[in-house]
Amino acid sequence: MGTFQINIRRFDDGANMARFYAMSIEASLFGGVALVRRWGRIGTLGQERIHLFTDEKDALVLFLRILRRKRSRGYRPCRGQGL
Repeated sequence: MGTFQINIRRFDDGANMARFYAMSIEASLFGGVALVRRWGRIGTLGQERIHLFTDEKDALVLFLRILRRKRSRGYRPCRGQGL
């Protein structure tokens, strides 16, 4: 299983917005694959959602779809991450 992880942020001073969004694809406890998403306002714990898959390919398809949507809304990689 490959390693897929991204931490992106969105800032908008005019709207007082500072948000984070993090995703990773991890092995699940039951032999499958989990896409773990975390998001919220920077400085808070935020929220978390876990999607379970039997195939890593399906998890990667959702990972990339969500990443494209977030990038189109202004989210950018954190310092030290290229994309």
